[in-house]
Amino acid sequence: MYDERLTAPRIWWLLPVALGLTLALILLRVGAVAALVGLVVGIAAGAAAVSSYGSARIRVVQGSLVAGQARIPVGALGEAHPLTPVEAVAWRGVKADPRAFMLLRSYVPTALRVEVTDPADPTPYLYLSTRSPERLAAALAEARRRTA
Repeated sequence: MYDERLTAPRIWWLLPVALGLTLALILLRVGAVAALVGLVVGIAAGAAAVSSYGSARIRVVQGSLVAGQARIPVGALGEAHPLTPVEAVAWRGVKADPRAFMLLRSYVPTALRVEVTDPADPTPYLYLSTRSPERLAAALAEARRRTA
């Protein structure tokens, strides 16, 4: 029904190159082979870190919302509120509840706040960084309608 991958911005892919060059310069005193190994290891480690951070996924499948590592049945979710960039900053800052589940990616300006209605769950809401909060809210409403 809905599938979004929150990928890191392209400019972030310069960080692994910078890490590799830094390691190469540090290891250049040891020798050229060590510098080459440092370059390769630095780029690989940095690329793995950027890829891992940027691989967060939000999906609505089979009556569940899957956000990162969390899987929540749509029956335990209440109203979804799409947030503008200004509202998103407020909800991840001064309005934030420390008990909330946050799939936060600072490079995504908009978000969706979804109420949690399960009385056994202490989480008051989910904050999900998403590039299309209206589509995600519509997918959650459709999934809730189908399971009801």
